[in-house]
Amino acid sequence: MNTPSTAPSAASSAPTPASTTPAAPGGPRLRRSLGPVGLVLAGGVSVQFGGALAVSLMPRAGALGVVTLRLVVAAIVLLLVCRPRLRGHSRADWGTVVVFGITMAAMNGLFYQAVARIPLGPAVTLEVLGPLTLSVLASRRAVNVVWAALALAGVFLLGGGGFGDLDPAGIAFALSAGAMWAAYIVFSARTGRRFPQADGLALAMAVAAVLFVPLGIAESGTKLLVPMTIGLGAAVAMLSSVLPYTLELLALRRLPASTFAILMSLEPALAAASGFLVLGQSLTATEAVAIALVIAASMGAVRTQVGRGRAKVAQPEA
Repeated sequence: MNTPSTAPSAASSAPTPASTTPAAPGGPRLRRSLGPVGLVLAGGVSVQFGGALAVSLMPRAGALGVVTLRLVVAAIVLLLVCRPRLRGHSRADWGTVVVFGITMAAMNGLFYQAVARIPLGPAVTLEVLGPLTLSVLASRRAVNVVWAALALAGVFLLGGGGFGDLDPAGIAFALSAGAMWAAYIVFSARTGRRFPQADGLALAMAVAAVLFVPLGIAESGTKLLVPMTIGLGAAVAMLSSVLPYTLELLALRRLPASTFAILMSLEPALAAASGFLVLGQSLTATEAVAIALVIAASMGAVRTQVGRGRAKVAQPEA
């Protein structure tokens, strides 16, 4: 699980241009390096809107019911859009997809059990510790440990410096979801390398949906068939699964796991910002500092990766 992704960054994998004119700073090479970052950020914003909608849906369908609707609708949409080819894949390919699907099911189920017991902000804050741990374990550069530590400080500040007043079961579910999130990053990258387009994601989502349907039916039963509930569940699926997972899978083809994992530390900051912009929730000075620390850590990780990619490209010319 601690094996780092070997997916090359865009800067290191970009073909050498035919022209001998050096690229200007901020030119196409930099844009190709920062492109995956934009995909990650867009996915994070989508997840926060979807998460807020999911919390409001829980009284109607229950935590497991919401996860079931989310995974089933997402699987149907992805299968119809991608129409993945079932033949021509090795046993290792299928093994990767199945494990990826199990990971997604576990990650979603554990997280929604957490937010059913503790507020969304602390749940996201605790969950993001999984990717942060992965960033340290997967990193081969000391500077990435610094960025991870800075992000970790921001995460704990955003959580109010402690979680003693929270439901212990909710904390355990959130931390377990974080562990599955770290596994999701690893297997999403592997799936993206083994399957074209989003075919692997569609197949993995189908696996996750099949695993969760019995749990959703057991908890919610006929509540899952109410038209309003289905409609809201479909919206959650699009915002929290289809769009962000597709964007993240594309990003992981061009970003190493360590950099991607540190970028995931932006999730609590995005949650706080969404609460301020959408729900009118004010930010304290401590929360503002926490968000600044997390954003600084993520920007530092990105700049480190871009600089590393430039060095690799420039090396042959030395």
